[in-house]
Amino acid sequence: MILHALRTRLLALWILLLASAAATAYLLVEFYKQSAAVQVAAAEGAVARACRDIGERYAVFVSGRSGNGREIDPTLQTQLTDVVDAALARAPGIEGGIWTGGSGSAAYGFPTYEGTGPKTDLPSAELDTIRRINAEAARSERPVTVRIAARTQSLVLQACPLRGPIPNATAWTMMRVHTDQGPAYIQLLTGLGFLALTVIGSASLLGRLLYVLSRRIGRLEMRLRTHDQDSGDLPYLEPTGIRELDRLVLALNAAGARLAAARQRAASAERLAAVGRMASGVAHEIRNPLAAMRLKAENALASRDPIRSRAALTVVLEQIDRMDRLLRDLLSLIQPRPPALAPTDIADVLAASARLHEELAGAKRIRIEIVAPALARADQPCLDEGQIRRAADNLILNAVQNCPEGALVRVTAARAGDRLRIAVEDTGPGVPDALRARLFEPFVTGRPDGTGLGLAIVREIARAHGGEARLEPGGPGATFELDLPWQPS
Repeated sequence: MILHALRTRLLALWILLLASAAATAYLLVEFYKQSAAVQVAAAEGAVARACRDIGERYAVFVSGRSGNGREIDPTLQTQLTDVVDAALARAPGIEGGIWTGGSGSAAYGFPTYEGTGPKTDLPSAELDTIRRINAEAARSERPVTVRIAARTQSLVLQACPLRGPIPNATAWTMMRVHTDQGPAYIQLLTGLGFLALTVIGSASLLGRLLYVLSRRIGRLEMRLRTHDQDSGDLPYLEPTGIRELDRLVLALNAAGARLAAARQRAASAERLAAVGRMASGVAHEIRNPLAAMRLKAENALASRDPIRSRAALTVVLEQIDRMDRLLRDLLSLIQPRPPALAPTDIADVLAASARLHEELAGAKRIRIEIVAPALARADQPCLDEGQIRRAADNLILNAVQNCPEGALVRVTAARAGDRLRIAVEDTGPGVPDALRARLFEPFVTGRPDGTGLGLAIVREIARAHGGEARLEPGGPGATFELDLPWQPS
């Protein structure tokens, strides 16, 4: 998700940069067009002045001359060419001449031509245009200007009528404006080239940044995903080489170190608290039989009746048996034995456990019901039969002891996928809310005569098999469940 958002933001940044470059390129082109328009306008002014200069020099040349309809002979053509050259001598890049309606070009000159030698031939490509605008100027008796725009240049022509003895005479001038040359065009190319380099460079940098970030963040994500989540600790992350990202990595590593230290302190405190509760429970459970034994022993010593002495010694032995069971339960709790797995007839185990408590259940008119499938040996799960029997004994005894008279205790076993679930359900009053959170801890019990070790032993047996023991929520009554892996034989 983070990577997706980062990629989206970088892409948005790149799009904004591209849009900005496009806008700048548009402005550069528009500026260039305006500059080209200024050049063309300046050319129009220069062409108009040159055409007037030809007209003024032609007027001086023909002043005092008489005649109407005079033909253009070679001598006159040479003289008119001199007039044109003199008028255009100070008009760089402008060519022109004198045109008549009858004979066409009467004179042509391009004194500022930069080629090798003087240029004396008319521009053939523009000859039709020259003929057309001169005819229009002669007909309208006013100057005519034509602008022809091409991709790399603009052509500006003007024709103006001439007064004099030569009928239908007109002067024309022409200038080519190369819009692909000059400072404006160079600036345009420079600006567009810089923009192209900027866009390509930024795209490359953003692409590389996105690629590197994707790989580094993907590596961190993989490290976090493959880390053992059950450990509760944060994994150590290797630096990525990106300073900004490494600040986050260092912060996570520091947080992981603090979390591990806090977990160690909490575990130590929890162990100390558990040891304290266990020591308190052991002291309480031993103090009661010791007090009873002391009282009976003192009575036996004080009494001279052998029957009373024997009865006192019998009570002492019973209390010693109680203490022995307590110590045996403690040892099995703090020194769990690894389960010896073997095919187990779970229905037989549960039935045998129920028979052990038939006398106590009968005294309280409690009915014990067993619901378990009978399986062939090849289909039986692999369990430690002794440990499962002891867990079932504790759960059934716990249900019988906490149920009122006439209750029902149902013991079920069923396979759910690759799990075996053994449930002991009763119709008793249920478990008080105050005990639910600590019910499987040692010495936690709701009965005054209970040791609080039975459910703790059940949980350790379940965990030794790779499973879990839990109290199912809801009611009425209480339902304890053993959730174990079904390991086929």
